[in-house]
Amino acid sequence: MIIEIDHPVARDLLTRLRDRRTPPSEFSRHARSLGYILATEATRGLRTSPRVIQTPLEEMLGEVCPDQPVLMVVLRAGLALLEPFRDLLPDSPVGFAAVRRIESTAEPVWYYDSVPETAGRRIFVLDPMLATGGTAESVVRFLRKRGAGQVTVVSIVAAPEGVASVRKHGDVAVITASVDRELDSRWYIRPGLGDCGERLFSGLPDSAPASGPAEATRGGGSAR
Repeated sequence: MIIEIDHPVARDLLTRLRDRRTPPSEFSRHARSLGYILATEATRGLRTSPRVIQTPLEEMLGEVCPDQPVLMVVLRAGLALLEPFRDLLPDSPVGFAAVRRIESTAEPVWYYDSVPETAGRRIFVLDPMLATGGTAESVVRFLRKRGAGQVTVVSIVAAPEGVASVRKHGDVAVITASVDRELDSRWYIRPGLGDCGERLFSGLPDSAPASGPAEATRGGGSAR
């Protein structure tokens, strides 16, 4: 399943994120705001159970979400989506995977992970830039070996190649604000939004490589 968010506020926020003139403070704020929209869509299918409560006026039957999914953050750009998801799912355990890409081959290399119990649990993989999909697919394979249940990859921007990579696992869902046009020969998402990690955490107002606009967008931060 692939869900591309169709919402006017999401389109507004994504446009502001794509704009190379957006300063780091605003970029972080817009990413967080868009994260709430993505989190709302990602949690749409969570199971609820009935609960009787007392309002200030009367007793009523409500619903609660008894099963809190695991939040799997792909460092470092995935941190941009963590706060919105934790606000909606405050009791969810959080795992981390630090994976870097070999630039000459785009192959992922793990160098750190800290993961709670995942057997049979629903997992949200937070990876804002789904470029080649190498990192996300590697994380999905890792989670599958640990017996994870339903896995959903949540991205701000995805490339068709990245979506195809994680979809090799069949039942993995992808939720994104946009499936962009393509990857270029250097695995940059086009049109993309730049290096998400750099724009979030390095204070860089413009993450385009020095060679100019023709190489303005790669997977960025945690995207592989």
